Amino acid sequence: MRELMLGNKAVARGLYEGGCRVISSYPGTPSTEITEEAALYEDIYCEWAPNEKVALEAAHGASLGGARSACAMKHVGLNVAADPLFTISYQGVNAGLVICVADDPGMHSSQNEQDSRHYAQAAKVPMLEPADSGEALLFARRAFELSEEYNTPVLLKLCTRVSHSQSVVETGERVNPPERPYKKDPSRVMMTVNSRNAHVRVEQRTRDLREYAENCDLNRVEMGDTALGIITSSVSYQYAREVFGQEASVLKLGMVHPLPEKLIRDFAAKCQRVVVLEELDPIIENHCRQLGIEVSGKDIFPICGEFSQNLVRSSMGLPVPETMKIEDEIPGRPPVMCAGCPHRGVFYVLHKKNCMVYGDIGCYTLGALAPLHAMDLNVCMGASCSGLHGFNIAQGVQGEERSVGVIGDSTFIHSGITGITDIAYNGTNSTVIILDNSITGMTGHQQNPTTGRNLRGEPAGKVDLEALCRALGYERVRVVDPYDLAEVERILEEELAARAPSIIISRRPCVMLKGTVHGAPLEVNRDKCAGCGACMKIGCPAISLRDGKAKIDPTLCIGCKVCTQMCRLGALAEQGVS
Repeated sequence: MRELMLGNKAVARGLYEGGCRVISSYPGTPSTEITEEAALYEDIYCEWAPNEKVALEAAHGASLGGARSACAMKHVGLNVAADPLFTISYQGVNAGLVICVADDPGMHSSQNEQDSRHYAQAAKVPMLEPADSGEALLFARRAFELSEEYNTPVLLKLCTRVSHSQSVVETGERVNPPERPYKKDPSRVMMTVNSRNAHVRVEQRTRDLREYAENCDLNRVEMGDTALGIITSSVSYQYAREVFGQEASVLKLGMVHPLPEKLIRDFAAKCQRVVVLEELDPIIENHCRQLGIEVSGKDIFPICGEFSQNLVRSSMGLPVPETMKIEDEIPGRPPVMCAGCPHRGVFYVLHKKNCMVYGDIGCYTLGALAPLHAMDLNVCMGASCSGLHGFNIAQGVQGEERSVGVIGDSTFIHSGITGITDIAYNGTNSTVIILDNSITGMTGHQQNPTTGRNLRGEPAGKVDLEALCRALGYERVRVVDPYDLAEVERILEEELAARAPSIIISRRPCVMLKGTVHGAPLEVNRDKCAGCGACMKIGCPAISLRDGKAKIDPTLCIGCKVCTQMCRLGALAEQGVS
């Protein structure tokens, strides 16, 4: 059956058709929909794991138990999963194991722009890279076969444009692979001589896979005019074809590690000029240069950012067609926390108290933007806790009395627990604020271990944050309502002054969460409003200044009443209440 399908949905379909039985993942844009779509198949057990390391370990365990398994993550999630990845490469698999990783060129929703192909090289595992939804399905299915044939995990690499674009796929039937019983094998214990022998096997596997890459249908040559030959992969292949049509000759690589040698040499020998078209780092380009092939690459294409058809045209010195023009200048629309977001009150108080705020990864990172300006930095999941600890070691009392870490509930479970353990165990008087909005917000409202629901929304074990923090050694654990600015400020001052490690849990459900009860929208009494702009300091998108007076958009306002605490003139109230 032919169907128009999102890239991530196509991966899920490919995993299903490939006989996958277990998927464990942590949500991360642009990979999240892979697991959400796979969960719609009753034949696949799917779960959200606390983090990517746990997800890969669970998937590998399922592979050892005889079930074809997979996990999905974004590129920075692969950093977290790298520890087991490198050893699983040595150890091997039983049933097939596929690791889906989605890169984010252009950093649409990420804190960096790393290239996951480096992990394939470093961990010495094969990597497949589809260029559209059809290949996403095919490559996911094929990855299981490669995994079992070569006794290796297989990385399936996507990027934002492949994950979140649609193209036609040809669906097939689900295969039921033969049972692969678990067998005890002492050589799987990775230590001393076992590890040395495993490394020898891995190097031989890489040689075998390189030989496979020379003739496999995952890599293909499309000969056209030999004046120009393009070596490319992923969505860059689409850009090449859209710019050059069928005129140029193209070597389209679907297996990007290990890369073939003879295939590339033979292709290059037929072309007068060879250009390597790849986003981010010059992985293919460097390989070509190591083979002694003269190519153009990052000397004409940028190493930063996402490509486009017009960027390719411009870089190649081709005319760029005019695009549609809008005469009126459109104002910028920076991202902003939702109207009524429970994080806003906390960030307002932190800005007011001029705190050094060690941030973390989540939708609350938007607290760094105007007018709140309430976040100093962020690094990676969980760094707010351990980073704050180190900052306060360096600063001493001066730091402890003015610095906090902020972290979301899902991120706290992901990587924050060990950081607050470090604080309690080694005794800095650090204050960490857990922004508990009862969901994993940034990636689209996925459940996590603090919500009491699993991936399918069924009742599940629920982490008690207060009890957990106390068990880790915190005697000071406070819970605040972020809509009460006076309470937030009072408790923040008390905890910053306390000579002990402390946790503040800011608890309000995400305003976009289904079932959240909203209040009636507010309105402005124009007779009372002085146009002072105090209500604007909270940064709520429902409030604006018009004709010298505040104005509230009733379609956005959810009646949280935080803004009423900013107005000394009582000009803001529920509709009909003056």
